[in-house]
Amino acid sequence: MNQGQTVFTQIMSYLPRHSFRKCVNKYQGNYKVRSFSCWEQFLVMAFAQLTYRESLRDIETCLRAMQNKLHHIGIQSNISRSTIADANEKRDWKIYADFANILIKEAKELYRDEKLFDELDETIYALDSTTIDSCLSLFPWAKFRSTKSAIKMHTLLNLQNNIPAFISITDGSVHDVNILDELITEIGAFYIIDRGYTDFERLYKLNINNAYFVTRAKSNLQFQRVYSHQIDKSQGLICDQSIFLKNYYPSKSYPDKLRRIKYFDADNDKRLVFITNNFSLPALTIANLYKQRWQIELFFKWIKQNLKIKSFYGNSFNAVKTQIWIAVSVYVLLAIIKKKLKIEHSLYTLLQVVSILIFEKTPIISMFSENNYTNSSECSDNQLFLFNL
Repeated sequence: MNQGQTVFTQIMSYLPRHSFRKCVNKYQGNYKVRSFSCWEQFLVMAFAQLTYRESLRDIETCLRAMQNKLHHIGIQSNISRSTIADANEKRDWKIYADFANILIKEAKELYRDEKLFDELDETIYALDSTTIDSCLSLFPWAKFRSTKSAIKMHTLLNLQNNIPAFISITDGSVHDVNILDELITEIGAFYIIDRGYTDFERLYKLNINNAYFVTRAKSNLQFQRVYSHQIDKSQGLICDQSIFLKNYYPSKSYPDKLRRIKYFDADNDKRLVFITNNFSLPALTIANLYKQRWQIELFFKWIKQNLKIKSFYGNSFNAVKTQIWIAVSVYVLLAIIKKKLKIEHSLYTLLQVVSILIFEKTPIISMFSENNYTNSSECSDNQLFLFNL
């Protein structure tokens, strides 16, 4: 089916072009554009992500070296770094944000049967952010401290398939807890969050929307115990309590009962205290749910190491958001291809192989056949666990 098509063309063929055109038309992305359309911009930026290009000059040099192949991959315009820079500066980043969310919905459907725990049918999310440090003189709009700037990527990650369900890109001054206001709550879902998101008024909104949260309790938490549940201390559990919050403001913000679970983590020799609004799951399951939060840390580590989001091709707010959203699109697209082609190797392996064979005319699936490829230990065990979906 893919005879004569480059690997890059095959990858891009999995994109829903009709949906992309709708996103472009919604924001008039091609209005008065004579050359270098939004689609060509996306292709160039996706190429940069897939091949680890370091700068606009790097992109320009590599693509011009392949000038005779550009027409076949859908790039009709002459490539120059000024053209790319202008497009990233002026084309609305929301085009690529909306398109990434379309891909996320497709990936969610493909991976809907993935489960983290056999006993749980509900979706399990982890919410966290990663900070990308930057230079204040180059990114004055992203002021973080008096002498530096930073960009935050707030992410809600579906832990059952490692696909981001929600992303918000802000300057570094935006506190993590404010992102809870932007979430569209899914009924029955579990939200695993760290202590930085502890705001009882916002957590109570999750509760009244019939969603569950699991978080670490702060050391100064004031509460009144109303009931102690039976536990199995051999499992590392110390206590399982139903509590009400004390003090005026916390109790007013969260007037209902909470569940407090104290657990000894033998692997790290730590005592951990969790609070949740779920009273039906076993206490050990709640503790194990929170343990899975580390997967979002690995997600951030992976995309920073394997995609181009730590340094930017442009300095404006629009250029930065455009680059990050296209990087997210590339990540999700690879996950879609991996699932559709039933590739058993990790996303890391898929990306590495694609990056060196990007202009080869080889069917993608044949690159991972047992006759042509032997899987090796190409990254840490943690990354293999996370991305061997």
